[in-house]
Amino acid sequence: MADAGAIGWSVVGAALLLGLVLVVLGLGAAALDGSTVARAAGLPAHRGLANPVAETARLLRQQRRTTLAADRLLWRIGGGGLLLVPLVLVAVLPLGALTVFDSSVGLVWLNAADVLVWALVWLLGWGPNAAYGLIGGYRFVAQALAYELPLMFALTAPAVGAQSLRLSDIVTAQQGLWFVVWMPAAFVVVCVGILGFAVWGPLAPAAGADLAGGVLAELSGPDRLVVQAARYLLLVAGSGFAVTLFWGGTAGPVLPRPVWLLLKTVVLTSVLVAARRRVPTWRPDRFLEVGWLVLLPVSLVQLLVVSLVAVGRG
Repeated sequence: MADAGAIGWSVVGAALLLGLVLVVLGLGAAALDGSTVARAAGLPAHRGLANPVAETARLLRQQRRTTLAADRLLWRIGGGGLLLVPLVLVAVLPLGALTVFDSSVGLVWLNAADVLVWALVWLLGWGPNAAYGLIGGYRFVAQALAYELPLMFALTAPAVGAQSLRLSDIVTAQQGLWFVVWMPAAFVVVCVGILGFAVWGPLAPAAGADLAGGVLAELSGPDRLVVQAARYLLLVAGSGFAVTLFWGGTAGPVLPRPVWLLLKTVVLTSVLVAARRRVPTWRPDRFLEVGWLVLLPVSLVQLLVVSLVAVGRG
């Protein structure tokens, strides 16, 4: 009983520490984004590093607005739920000797979380009972239809390569050679999926300026702060999942294993944050073509190659 209690407290401690690290990385992503915005405006990059603090203070002081006949419950569920999804994602990431929740089907969690995000972003658009938000919700669903199926096949590739859905087994299978080396297409598709469910960069038309913010248009005050924070945290959690699947996760020399996962996550998160200013926004109808005519066939070919390699090894 004493050993079980000690293990339980260890898991709780790991969960709290992991949540704290997630928040710190989210703040770092927001600071990097702020510096990118500052450079785009012709200002020194360091001027934007304090943007997360300034924006947080502004939104906490801002009066919360509402709209006529809004469904406030669903609206709040949409925003609050998005903040919980990253925590659910990082809970299954292998940290080395200890994992908060070592699920035998941990790989499936990313796909399940993505589907949950579909509903939550839709609720953000539906809840305010406003035209811009509703159109933004429809845009997101249309876009998600284009990347979801390729994402499913891309996630299947590392599972076939490791012969397991358990994330720790996938990390172990990458000893000596990371999966990204012979599964590059699957890695790219997963990164596209991360941009999609974070409503970020080229896949952010649901929150586009042409819709006055779309699903974000009617959000204000703490409600807007929660959703903005959730988008950064989704980038971080998604990056942690991607480096676990394709970059060897905690594998690395000299440094402690969790540190390697942290460093790899920071690198990929930085790349995805920079995509907001580097890659133009894709119109939903154009992205549908890309998703079905490019991403899906590429994902299937990648899965076929991995399957043939796995059969040859067997």
